[in-house]
Amino acid sequence: MIWNDEFETLPREAMDALQLKRLRDLVDRLAATVPFYRKKLGEVGYRPGDIRKREDLARLPFTTKEDLRDNYPFGLFAVPMERVVRIHASSGTTGKPTVVGYTRRDIDTWSELMARTLSCGGTTRGDIVHNAYGYGLFTGGLGAHYGAEKIGAAVIPMSGGNTKRQILIMKDFGSTILLSTPSYALNIAEVMTEEGVDPSQLRLKCGLFGAEPWTEGMRREIERKLNIGALDIYGLSEVIGPGVASECIEEKHGLHVFEDHFIPEIIDPATGAVLPHGEAGELVFTTLTKEAFPVLRYRTRDISRLIPAPCVCGRTLLRMERISGRTDDMLIIRGVNVFPSQIEAVLMAVEGVEPHYQLIVSREGTLDVLEVQVEVNESIFTDKIKGLERLARRVEEDIKDLLGVSCKVRLVEPKTIQRSEGKAKRVIDTRRA
Repeated sequence: MIWNDEFETLPREAMDALQLKRLRDLVDRLAATVPFYRKKLGEVGYRPGDIRKREDLARLPFTTKEDLRDNYPFGLFAVPMERVVRIHASSGTTGKPTVVGYTRRDIDTWSELMARTLSCGGTTRGDIVHNAYGYGLFTGGLGAHYGAEKIGAAVIPMSGGNTKRQILIMKDFGSTILLSTPSYALNIAEVMTEEGVDPSQLRLKCGLFGAEPWTEGMRREIERKLNIGALDIYGLSEVIGPGVASECIEEKHGLHVFEDHFIPEIIDPATGAVLPHGEAGELVFTTLTKEAFPVLRYRTRDISRLIPAPCVCGRTLLRMERISGRTDDMLIIRGVNVFPSQIEAVLMAVEGVEPHYQLIVSREGTLDVLEVQVEVNESIFTDKIKGLERLARRVEEDIKDLLGVSCKVRLVEPKTIQRSEGKAKRVIDTRRA
């Protein structure tokens, strides 16, 4: 189901023209209202009217998370504070939180984008949306909530945690759409099994999962364990929150970027050069319509590629490939670049292990050491020691063959790795301690 036919099916020429007009307006507004951007644009010699074609975007400076922190809290706002009606912020686990603001119109735009996202999963006004994204300063919960209400669906504002109660509410209230992180969806499925709840007892038909990278293997696990269709959605607070891009239920291949509001680019993370469609690199976004907190060429650190091919669903929007990792999550193990999602993909292909794992990175002398702790299922854990040893060696060999890095695999009991109610913590790197 397409929520906004006018813009989601716009011909390429019309979309390019719309983006160019909005880009010109954006850059001139940033130069006039935000001292940080006025300085950055001046350094590259920008003058009003310099944006003559969409490709001119590549001449403009990037914005980084460090820039947001350097201008903490409100230094990048482009409107007076009396026009700001909402403030969100990141968790700030690696420094000062990044702070974002919204005008009334921004909230309306965000609601529209999340209505599009939920519609990609078939959500209609007759659905009951179980929202297990976190509410509060995190953008996920409220963003999804407003989108569901715009569609006219009934929203259950559960937030995260208290998983047994989540399941009870889903069962009693007849929830049809599940919103959460993919790792928490697996947690829900596991607790359902423990409580003796059969997925067929629920009315769930689709889940829209985001906020962390996840693999096709994890999608299959979620779909099998919860008996639903599982879609990947994408967003980040610095750009707007959830609602930047979404898979569609018809194709489940690539996330449609809502290009009337955002211009995506893929760059070489080392050089900053723009890469052609189809090549993998770092994802960069420019916001075209945000009022309070617009960003110019924001470096997300997420690794993806752009897919220009048309989709069977009828949307004409560019698609972005599922996020394969983040440049700042990448581990360098004895000179080999390794993303946690790559290891997850290997684990999901091995029968007998569960989708719950943790990577422990340490240093012995001058040598990097990677330990992969992964749970096995109940039937495998009760096997003989030699059987477990063979399974561990097989996983080690598969990781070595596919990723080119040696590791130590430690199989652990079921339910021993800490479960997540939000974003899963996959890596413990003691080299940084």
